[in-house]
Amino acid sequence: MSRLTILLLGGTAEASALAQRIAEDSRFDGTLSLAGVTRSPKPSPLQTRTGGFGGADGLARYLRDQNIDALIDATHPFAAAMSANAAAAAAAASVPAIALLRPAWREQPGDRWIRVPDMVSAAAALGPTPRNVFLTVGRKDLAPFRAAPQHRYLVRSVDPPPPNLLPEDAVFIAARGPFALEDEERLLREHGVQTLVTKNSGGTATAAKLAAARRAGLPVVMIDRPPANGPAVPTVEEAWEWLVARHRDGAPAWRGV
Repeated sequence: MSRLTILLLGGTAEASALAQRIAEDSRFDGTLSLAGVTRSPKPSPLQTRTGGFGGADGLARYLRDQNIDALIDATHPFAAAMSANAAAAAAAASVPAIALLRPAWREQPGDRWIRVPDMVSAAAALGPTPRNVFLTVGRKDLAPFRAAPQHRYLVRSVDPPPPNLLPEDAVFIAARGPFALEDEERLLREHGVQTLVTKNSGGTATAAKLAAARRAGLPVVMIDRPPANGPAVPTVEEAWEWLVARHRDGAPAWRGV
């Protein structure tokens, strides 16, 4: 049976784990695609391309031109536009596709979550009284917090935010997870954090901040993730089983035409 050509849309720990499996299995020929948001991504064993495709139409052309047999969307749970484009492109090109979407965090006893739908709502939820706020929402979603300058912000992301997005007088920390609980607790104490703001990204790499906030009795403004686009599985193992099933069923009839 021929090798299946896989396009893996990555940028998450789950994508990295799946890329390793694909690279080690002779049944598959994989390409990892990264959006290019992170300046220094971790190296991958797969052939890697960086940058956009030109929307859903451009991605559909790529799928056809490269004779892609299966598409896996393992982008960040908040990469809503890319996921929507992936689903639309796969449908247009008649390519089997699935999303690898890790489970969202769930509220636990002792948590003080304030659930909001978006960044603007998160900034408003902080209220008018000045607070020390720990922002862990990524470097591209900071602009709404500039409209609430009464707060003092501690911002953490992998890469520095553009200066025009950073709230006034914010303190920035460049760091990449995973983070240990004791380090997160120390960070909250040293900066006098009173409120944590984060996206419900799920996963283990950055979950320690939630445990630290819970133990400190701090409120957490939790931004709900967007809905999934099409079929999704929650684990690398299930995504792998889906790929193996695609290989067992054989390549689509249009391949090579």
